[in-house]
Amino acid sequence: MKLSVVIPVYNEKETILKILRMIQAVDFPKEIIVVDDFSTDGTRELLKELSPSENLKIIFQPANREKEPLCAGGSRRYPVILS
Repeated sequence: MKLSVVIPVYNEKETILKILRMIQAVDFPKEIIVVDDFSTDGTRELLKELSPSENLKIIFQPANREKEPLCAGGSRRYPVILS
């Protein structure tokens, strides 16, 4: 079993790498799906520098869509648990 972690992101340049490191450090099979909601603070550019892999997917929204559609965008193909 693999856990899918969906992270909606908007203007998180200062924290996104720390958050990703913390999630990656958890010893459990997982995939991380980052959905950027058209950030304007440099977050998109930072995410574009990361290499997507089997365990890291990055989705870039073409416009700001707020949190709910972001989660839906990340969950169309993946099961998601929101708390």
